[in-house]
Amino acid sequence: MAHTTSLLERLKDGRPLIAAELRPPRADLSRADSMDTWIDMYHSIRKLARIDTVVFLTDNAVGQAEEENLQHLTTNLADAVDATRVVPFLTCKHSLDYCLLYATRAASHGITALTVLGGDRSVGAPRCLPHAYELRSAVRNRVPHLTLGGWANPHRRASEQVDYLQREDATAEFYLTQIVSHHDLDSVERFISEATRRELQPPGVFGVFYYRSANPNTLQRLGQFFPVPSEGITADFASGLSAEEICARSIKALQGLGAQNIYVSNLGFRRVHQRYSRIMAALQSM
Repeated sequence: MAHTTSLLERLKDGRPLIAAELRPPRADLSRADSMDTWIDMYHSIRKLARIDTVVFLTDNAVGQAEEENLQHLTTNLADAVDATRVVPFLTCKHSLDYCLLYATRAASHGITALTVLGGDRSVGAPRCLPHAYELRSAVRNRVPHLTLGGWANPHRRASEQVDYLQREDATAEFYLTQIVSHHDLDSVERFISEATRRELQPPGVFGVFYYRSANPNTLQRLGQFFPVPSEGITADFASGLSAEEICARSIKALQGLGAQNIYVSNLGFRRVHQRYSRIMAALQSM
C-alpha cells in the first residue's frame, strides 16, 4: 500500500490507523544493554514503518530518563525508515534552547511531525515553560513547517479538554489522548460527542494500553500515571482472554464510537512487531 507523505492526510483519510507508541531505552542502561535494546527496536521500527502505520517515540515517559529518541533515529534509521512514519515526542522537561534545537534537528533529518507535551510535573526536571502550547508556539516560530501535536485527556471534563484544543494559541494540528479502554467508554463517548458537537478540527489519536497481566502491583503502579480499570482488566484475564485479545477489545470498542485513529502503548522493547501483529490478528478475528 502506498504511503501518504503527510501525517495529517493519513489521520484524516478515514481509514483505520493503529499506531504504535514505543519508548527508547532508559538512559541509565549500560552501553551494551542500550545497544542490544536499540538493535531490537530498529528491526521493529523498520517493520512497522513499512506497513500502513505510524510509530510514536516517547520522551522521558513517566518521569524516567530515556535516551534521546532523535539521536538514535537519525544515526541508525536515516536510510531505512520513511521519516514521515516516525513521530517523536518532545516535552517541556528540557531547556528551551534544547527544545528549539531539537525541533530544528528533527526537521533537518526529514521528520515532519512532533508531538509536543508538557511532561509530568511531579517527577524529573522542571518544565522550561509552564504549558505545552507555549512550547508548540515557540517551535512553530522556529520551524514553521513542522506539524505539531497536542494532548487531550478524555477522563477529564470533555468541554474543558475541547476548550484547550480549540484555543487560538493551541498550535496543534493533531492530538493524542490519555490511555483509555473498553472499560472507559462512557468518558470517551462524552469526549467524542463534545468534539463532534463543537466541530473540533484537529484529528485525534486515542491511546490504548497493552496489559500483559493482571498483576495487582503492576496495575497499582500504572495507576500513578493514568486511570487503570483494575477490576475490569483483572476480570478480562480471569475469563481466559489473552493480553492481545484484551487490547484488541479496547481498539474495537473505540472504533465503534468513531475513533478511527488509535495508538497502542506498552509494546516493550523486544519483539515489538510480533506483539503488534498478534494484536492485529486478534482484532481481525472479532
